[in-house]
Amino acid sequence: MKHISVIGCGTMGNGIAHVFALSGYSVQLIDINEQALQKAIQKIGSNLDRQVSKQIITEEQKASTLANINPTTDLAQGVSKADLVIEAATENVGIKLQLFKDIDAHAPAHCILSSNTSSISITKIAAVTNRPEQVIGMHFMNPVPVMKLVEVINGFKTSTATTNTIMELSKAIGKVPTLVNDYPGFVANRILMPMINEAIITLNEGVAGVHEIDTVMKLGMAHPMGPLQLADFIGLDVCLAIMNVLHDGLGNPKYAPSPLLINMVTSGDLGVKSGRGFYDYSNGGKELVVAPKFNS
Repeated sequence: MKHISVIGCGTMGNGIAHVFALSGYSVQLIDINEQALQKAIQKIGSNLDRQVSKQIITEEQKASTLANINPTTDLAQGVSKADLVIEAATENVGIKLQLFKDIDAHAPAHCILSSNTSSISITKIAAVTNRPEQVIGMHFMNPVPVMKLVEVINGFKTSTATTNTIMELSKAIGKVPTLVNDYPGFVANRILMPMINEAIITLNEGVAGVHEIDTVMKLGMAHPMGPLQLADFIGLDVCLAIMNVLHDGLGNPKYAPSPLLINMVTSGDLGVKSGRGFYDYSNGGKELVVAPKFNS
């Protein structure tokens, strides 16, 4: 594989593009928003600068990485030479299904189509294409340049050849691929999201405050980040979307999203991305301050 196309230039998309470009692959970074693409390139540049300052990479590697990335708003052109497409768009079933129809129509016949979805069925995505055996999940962790795991998800018709190729490719970019099957939430989010949801329920029931809940999990369970801070980091809208997938797909009341989570998303308090969630990020996140709503 030489040519990688990444669709979506948000946090996950620009991180995936960063890692592949740093590993020497030619990357087409595709998004419908030209301004978002320019911001993504700037973000990749600043993340590379951080790696240079820590002596992880050299200035020459930074320059070659940026040279390997071509931003474009033209999806058809962007996937026309791809050996692998990685979709990293918003976690919305309708958007992803339409994207995969479009990708399938324009990508070369040999191209593998993958999704960075954190919960949506790979089998469902594959069913809208004419190459379900070449469709697979590649669930990267945030921040992509730092986190080693890639959760590789086999759809019902994913071929062994496709799986083997993606497992080896993941290793080639310095990641640790872990193979799982296509069930709601896969492994990572089937375990993580109910924990986050339970922390929100615990807060809503007045068992403890934001700081106290996160401190218990950090100091008592050796988690690097408390569940409420992590929810803010992921995005409360993303957390809610995944909980809805788990609830709908598994049909168990234990996966029902907390009413507090629903209300926060409805009101626009989405965490870091909106400037406020369980914590207030108006200071740029340099000092973690519990949002006023939860201070009492």
